[in-house]
Amino acid sequence: MNGQLSIIRLVVEASIPVQIVVGLLLLASLTSWAIIFRKRLLLWRATREADQFENNFWSGGDLAQLYRAIESHGGATGMASIFEFGFREFARQRQQGSIAADQLLEGARRAMRVAQLKEIDRLEHSLATLATVGSTSPYVGLFGTVWGIMTAFSSLGDVQQATLASVAPGISEALVTTAIGLFAAIPAVVAYNRFADQVGRLEVRFDAFMEEFSTILQRHAARGGSTPVAAPPTAGSAAAMPAAVPGTAGAR
Repeated sequence: MNGQLSIIRLVVEASIPVQIVVGLLLLASLTSWAIIFRKRLLLWRATREADQFENNFWSGGDLAQLYRAIESHGGATGMASIFEFGFREFARQRQQGSIAADQLLEGARRAMRVAQLKEIDRLEHSLATLATVGSTSPYVGLFGTVWGIMTAFSSLGDVQQATLASVAPGISEALVTTAIGLFAAIPAVVAYNRFADQVGRLEVRFDAFMEEFSTILQRHAARGGSTPVAAPPTAGSAAAMPAAVPGTAGAR
């Protein structure tokens, strides 16, 4: 408690430039913590939604029904959004007729790539702020430290005998800015590295899903069916699909 009161007293009695530096560092710390809590919830939801969608996708049901269910809810995100964009573009080009199978597949892949880029941009939003706080806060704190030490030593010119007691307050207030700079930087750096890794893992899952779904669409386009079906990963080959639904796809 005494240490906390001492820090508060040092900040209150510090020079105006040092107080400005402390205020900026505290603002940066609050901003980074707000981003950390929000981003942690966002990535947790994105991972959970990806798990749920993959379970639904590989359940062996009609993908047209899955598409209509996603479209009816509106505002799909993550893997569901990639599927929605790809399926919509594939169906739209099929209705036009006289389009080669490779062109159908390429159009669907471009649509899925656009959806993936939008999702990655959404997941990476504000990560640059964490990186900025983590990389610049120590230097901002160091600036306050240098300024405080300069002030402390310049004050020695007004005294005839320099003692530790005369420079200790100035040096103490200077070192406080370094401590606050590290307090703001360390959580931001740790959170940035963790979130960047999670976003990277989700991007790999999105890429894998796009390849798997492209395979389904390719087989469906080659067969000329009307409603693709995704079989469970352990279901085997296309021969095991229901014969009543043309254009079915095999396991991923």
